[in-house]
Amino acid sequence: MICALLLGRKGSVGFPGKNVHKVLGREMSRYPMLAAQHAKSVNRTYLSTDDEELMALAERHKVEVIRRPDYLCTPQALGEDAYLHGYREILARNPGVAIELMVLLFCNAATLLAQQIEEGIAVLRSRPDLDSAVTAGRMNWYSPARARRRNPEGLLVPFIPFEVFETQRKINCDRDSQGDCFFADVCVSVVRPRNLERMEEGLLPQRWMGRRIHPISNVGGLDIDEAWQLPLVEGYLLRSGFSETRTPYDKG
Repeated sequence: MICALLLGRKGSVGFPGKNVHKVLGREMSRYPMLAAQHAKSVNRTYLSTDDEELMALAERHKVEVIRRPDYLCTPQALGEDAYLHGYREILARNPGVAIELMVLLFCNAATLLAQQIEEGIAVLRSRPDLDSAVTAGRMNWYSPARARRRNPEGLLVPFIPFEVFETQRKINCDRDSQGDCFFADVCVSVVRPRNLERMEEGLLPQRWMGRRIHPISNVGGLDIDEAWQLPLVEGYLLRSGFSETRTPYDKG
């Protein structure tokens, strides 16, 4: 069995109510729900949340609800711990059923399609050496070579010492000087259950991805933390075939 698990905590400081904020007439969280439900290989879709409004939305659309405990609903709570709790709850609800893969999603990450979930599943089925397949985008303008931080004087200095970069490459202001820079956008992570069971073995900062991580191309994918990002999400969805009346999954 393959299960999809969405996370959607009620409390958000940067963008309160983001998970149910409407984009193109649908709640933000409906987009990852739709992707999971239209991925043919996914057998069941679950939502882990403390938000009554999200619970009602999930129930209307036949998504099974996992009520998240309070200790996993604080701003300090880690997503990896909420995923592990949800995974264990799914195991408890399906005794004796082997879970082949978990599809991990966030309610505030609307920029994904069912076909990307299917791609990740197919890759892991064909490559037993891999731990996960995750959506990622090439974002050279955010290369660590260009990052800065404030020093004790309040002045900007390199965020990471240049010594850690490849010495054979010339470091300059060209955003491509260090080669392509990829960011996992956490829109979807298709993972093996062992990643969740042995979380301490995974790579930081998203340890649920394990160590051998296959990228699924997702140009423009992002999770929403601030209201100013909404036009980016809407643009992605429009390019992908969504409108207020249609989805790319509609027939005819």
